[in-house]
Amino acid sequence: MSRRVIIDTDTAGDDTQAILMAVLADSLTVEALTVVAGNVEFDRQVENAKYTLDLAGVADEVPVHEGARSPLVKEFEHVPHVHGEGGLGGDLFPETGIDSARAYAPDAIVEAARDSPGEVSLLCIGPLTNVALALRREPALGDLLDSVYVMGGAVNTLGNDTPAAEFNFWVDPDAATVVVDDLDVTLVDWGLCVRQGTLDADDIAPFEAAETEYAEFFATIAEAPREFSRRQQGVDAVTQSDSIAAACLLEPDLIEGSGTYYVDVDEREGMTRGYSLVDELGVTDNEPGTRVVERIDGEQFYRTFSDMLLHGDPERSL
Repeated sequence: MSRRVIIDTDTAGDDTQAILMAVLADSLTVEALTVVAGNVEFDRQVENAKYTLDLAGVADEVPVHEGARSPLVKEFEHVPHVHGEGGLGGDLFPETGIDSARAYAPDAIVEAARDSPGEVSLLCIGPLTNVALALRREPALGDLLDSVYVMGGAVNTLGNDTPAAEFNFWVDPDAATVVVDDLDVTLVDWGLCVRQGTLDADDIAPFEAAETEYAEFFATIAEAPREFSRRQQGVDAVTQSDSIAAACLLEPDLIEGSGTYYVDVDEREGMTRGYSLVDELGVTDNEPGTRVVERIDGEQFYRTFSDMLLHGDPERSL
């Protein structure tokens, strides 16, 4: 039987690849996308989500629910300098004409969990505002979900938005604090993604040479982050963080090492906003409750990613 999944996303380039991986996998059934404020202007994120589903041929099967258009408390800034003005790299600004689902995203999450206790998983690849709002509506949400995979945080490493914080946690640290405290989260952090999910020019070359629609789409969405990486770090590369989270949910055996630790998020304004405290050494008296992915099979991840882009089947080599 396939696993049922809701994907919570702030849909820009890297999110689209995670969405494609999930909807193209036979062993997952994506029941809905829920959109949250994050990478780029909200309505662009909604269109990007619908465009991705349409590209995969499932736009009529997977509803898109619009959610929180701002964090719980904080002000934040979009990052078009990373993903391009519209979020999809170059000059791609889709207008799909596809209607959004009527239900508010946090309500859709709660309804799905209540209707099918223990059967629905969350794949969270954006700020966690929608999930925190769902918890307000249903405090027992953790008991109703099968699993919760979160791409977020920077585990004892530099962040990608500030030196202290990864972008998703920085945007809404108040929501991140609630989610890691109240739910049994499997955390895929920025440090892991840099170590094992960064594709350089040689890795990307086969996709640029291919003529499949998914490979061509990847080449488009990768344009802006590759340019950002060249400017900021002098490296022609792109990190597929959201796809690693999707791959870990899709194939749990991909995870070669993990640890369960106490995790908290600094919700205060200032230099450490969004900092993810991960007590790897057990120096606090707090109970460990978050599973942190520390190592994956990087070669298998690349095969899965390649099979998705070149063959439309991320499970081809599994």
